[in-house]
Amino acid sequence: MLSFALTVIGSYAFSITGHADTPTVIINRVYNPNTGEHVYTNSAFEESRLIDLGWKSEGNAFFVPDNMYAIQNPTKVGPTVSRLYNPNAGDHFYTHNGYEINELLKIGWSRDQINFATAKEGAPVYRLYNPNAKVGSHFYTLSSYERDNLINHGWKYEGVAFNSINMKN
Repeated sequence: MLSFALTVIGSYAFSITGHADTPTVIINRVYNPNTGEHVYTNSAFEESRLIDLGWKSEGNAFFVPDNMYAIQNPTKVGPTVSRLYNPNAGDHFYTHNGYEINELLKIGWSRDQINFATAKEGAPVYRLYNPNAKVGSHFYTLSSYERDNLINHGWKYEGVAFNSINMKN
């Protein structure tokens, strides 16, 4: 059974007590209708600021272990995802793959301040790529319906990016 005790951590992230008593952070998704980019964030401040700038909130994208819990229990969580930023295109990319991170840093991407632990096991977060987009070329979702719909519209399925905590009983 899940218990939902809402807590504010500083002014940046909301935490809930989730599956298997793992302190859980909500990663929210916001959408820029002008560029087509989605940003995934665990920062309530960042989400609020983007909405103030005209981005649209799309709610909870997925749930991940709280970073402090991950630091204290490294064998109970999955890899840490880093958010990278391309200042030339205004695009964000999310990965835990060290090779991808290093290659993007070599060509001018920078590490962003957002990173989060992932679930060791749980619901898969799918990664898709739009070969026709310059901004917002990657999309991450728990939904197999969204995944399949994007594939039908020309996006390339890149597999499971990482795992979310499964919030269903």
